[in-house]
Amino acid sequence: MGRLMGLDVGSRTVGIAISDLLGWTAQGVEIIRINEENQEFGIDRVAELVKEHDVVGFVLGLPKNMNNTLGPRAQAAHDYGALLQDKFNLPIDFQDERLTTVEAERMLVEQADTSREKRKKVIDKLAASLILQNYLDSKGKLLQEI
Repeated sequence: MGRLMGLDVGSRTVGIAISDLLGWTAQGVEIIRINEENQEFGIDRVAELVKEHDVVGFVLGLPKNMNNTLGPRAQAAHDYGALLQDKFNLPIDFQDERLTTVEAERMLVEQADTSREKRKKVIDKLAASLILQNYLDSKGKLLQEI
C-alpha cells in the first residue's frame, strides 16, 4: 500500500501531511506557498512530494460552516481537488475540517515554547496532519480502495 497525502488548502498556503505505509498515522511534511489570485497553486511541488513519498491518493480538508453548509473556501478545496485529479489521476476524498485549525492552534499554544510567530509557520502543516489523521482514524473510503 502506498501513502495518502493530506492537504489543508488555504488561499496563500497548502499544508501537506503524509500517512505512514500502513495508513495508521499522519505526519506533517511542509507548507507550500500558493497564490490563488495569480493562479499559482504549487502543483509542481506537490508532484515532487507525490513521487518522493509514493502517494496513491489525496485527502483534502473540506471547510464546512458550523451549520454543515459549504461556503466559498469549500469550493476552493473542491477546485484544488480538481487540479490534483487532472494532474495525477489518483483517488481523492474530502474530510470535514471544521475546528481543525482551532485544534491545531490549541495544541501549539499548550506547548509553552511555541511563540506566535512559530505557530504561524507550522499551523497549516499541523492542520493537514490532523485532517489526515482524522481521516485515517475514521477508516475513510480511500483506505478500502487502495
